[in-house]
Amino acid sequence: MSLKQIAGLTGVSPATVSSVLNNPDYQCQKGDMAERIRETARNLGYVPNSNARELKKGLAGTKDAYKVDVLLARFNSINEDAFFYEIFRYLETEMLNQNCVMNQILKAPDIALRKTANERIRSAGLIILGKCPSGLVSELKREYKAIVAIDRNPTEYEMDEVICSGAKAASIAIEYLLSLGHRNIGYIGDCNMESRYTGYYECLLAHRIPLIYDYVVSTGQTREEGYRAYDKLAEKGKQPTAVFCANDVTALGFLQAIKDKSGKRKKDVYRPAVVSIDDIEEASLFSPMLTTVHIPKSDMVHMAVMLLCDRIKGYHKECMRVDFPCHIIIRESSGMHII
Repeated sequence: MSLKQIAGLTGVSPATVSSVLNNPDYQCQKGDMAERIRETARNLGYVPNSNARELKKGLAGTKDAYKVDVLLARFNSINEDAFFYEIFRYLETEMLNQNCVMNQILKAPDIALRKTANERIRSAGLIILGKCPSGLVSELKREYKAIVAIDRNPTEYEMDEVICSGAKAASIAIEYLLSLGHRNIGYIGDCNMESRYTGYYECLLAHRIPLIYDYVVSTGQTREEGYRAYDKLAEKGKQPTAVFCANDVTALGFLQAIKDKSGKRKKDVYRPAVVSIDDIEEASLFSPMLTTVHIPKSDMVHMAVMLLCDRIKGYHKECMRVDFPCHIIIRESSGMHII
């Protein structure tokens, strides 16, 4: 499979295909074209690096070239979660840059099926995207020589991991809202052992601000549930003046609800300040642009692949954790309460 063949199937030039496959941030003029190119290449098993192509075919490859599996720990498709979809895009490019090839894209149920079928593991390492149950981690450690997880939540040093603390990101978001003078701050997101929820209420308590459970809306952190959460807060007798959403997708759903309900009666509509976490691409494209805590996805992926190769080579034995910093990107949505 060549660049010309992918170009023919997608209706663009080989140069555009090359730009998309070699630069995770490359944007085509037609909004969905970059994803169509990536999906076409993925489905056809295209591998641009010649050494990795040999490895993909099962040949000897070259020194320090490795097959790597990817586990989607919390979802069934890379398209289900915008944050991890962007992580995955960086991962495809970074693995090839470091002479690795993506072998299998697995979901949690695939692990049990593989064990039942007594399937042999043909990959040198595994990268886990998202929170993985401890019991499953134990199973995976028996199967893979090297494992690295990329997530916002740290484990008890069960494996190598690259994180950007969700609790710290939440604290940054709440501190910013407090600096604007907000004291009644709502929360929308997962509340079940979720570090972002922990960061939210611990920051409030550190400022001696009581947690108002009426302002907490537990959701599955999807756009649809963010949209529905708007009504749950809007109907309160006393509404929070600001809302912290656990991820950008939920926040974008919440903001869409505000837009849909505003119409021409802006003064009659509940319009709190909105802040979230992740800084996905759509956060800066939506109107109003979303204030969010930036997670350094590209750097995290680069470190994860380096760490995996280092583990495969046997250069380190203890479980390592690399914790990246994060920072807030101030945009329009955090000023909505004064519009």
